Amino acid sequence: MEDKNINNGQINIELDEETAQGVYSNLAVITHSSSEFVIDFVRIMPGVPKAKVKSRVILTPEHAKRLLLALKENVAKFESQFGNVKVTEQGPIMPMTFGGPAGEA
Repeated sequence: MEDKNINNGQINIELDEETAQGVYSNLAVITHSSSEFVIDFVRIMPGVPKAKVKSRVILTPEHAKRLLLALKENVAKFESQFGNVKVTEQGPIMPMTFGGPAGEA
């Protein structure tokens, strides 16, 4: 287990080994109500017609905006180090092939 100190030890965040492995997601679906934002992280695999939500995060509107600002800041830092991240206007094309050949049996 790993402990991370934030703001000079004011808060300890525990990260267990299973959670530290992370969850791969290549699609996020965001919905909201007047009191919360829900972000579903989905994994879409090529040739599989059904996608599965791998994780769901529920945020207050204030925390959603803080997340937006933190992501903007971190993307800017990433791009200053590694170059611009290219994003297509239309998003992912379904079905996703990941650029490889089509599967055959």
